[in-house]
Amino acid sequence: MSFPAPVAFLLQSENIWQVIQGDALALAVMGVLICFSVYSWTIIFSKWATVRGARKTNDRFLRAFRKASGLEAVMVASERYRPSPLVTVFDFGYEEVERQVRGRNKMTNRVAVERALQIGVSEEMTRLERNMNWLATTATASPFIGLLGTVLGIIKAFMDLSTQQSTSLRTVGPGIAEALIATAIGLLAAIPAAIFYNLLTTRIKDIGTRMDDFALEFLNMVERGFGE
Repeated sequence: MSFPAPVAFLLQSENIWQVIQGDALALAVMGVLICFSVYSWTIIFSKWATVRGARKTNDRFLRAFRKASGLEAVMVASERYRPSPLVTVFDFGYEEVERQVRGRNKMTNRVAVERALQIGVSEEMTRLERNMNWLATTATASPFIGLLGTVLGIIKAFMDLSTQQSTSLRTVGPGIAEALIATAIGLLAAIPAAIFYNLLTTRIKDIGTRMDDFALEFLNMVERGFGE
């Protein structure tokens, strides 16, 4: 298993590893935080690639849509831009329009087309937002998990100190250092999750706005071709 660079650096530090390797509680807290961090980075890389690809294919499909002479031409062109969220919205609208114009050659229910387009938008937003709640959870919970490990570690350090004759910093220092490592790892897991959660959320909202605008353009095209 490969870890994010900040976490890997901590784990590869010989002194830090020597400090914590004898304490099951510290290892348990670190294990939880590392799992949070690894899964969060997996989501970040995957979601970033998805959003980036969606924006590129959206732009290309939108250009093709605006140049097309009608829905049939757009339907043919859409096969080249399948990863685009706009294509999904188009498919939902196109299927509803096709049902209405079959045998009548005109759109009979604009509201039904609007609903179909909105369902397409909702499905794409649900797909794009999937697992984003994990980033929010990591950003919120990781510092507190690390703080819990720190508090418990400091308590243990002072309890161990009470059984020893010496009260010097050399005696209590390793225990406190061990406790603070949990907070550091918690922050290293939380900070990237918070940053990328905000960045990705903003970009996903932009895609959602683009889909809403596209739905209006789709209705305009349908009304020009099949309006009463």
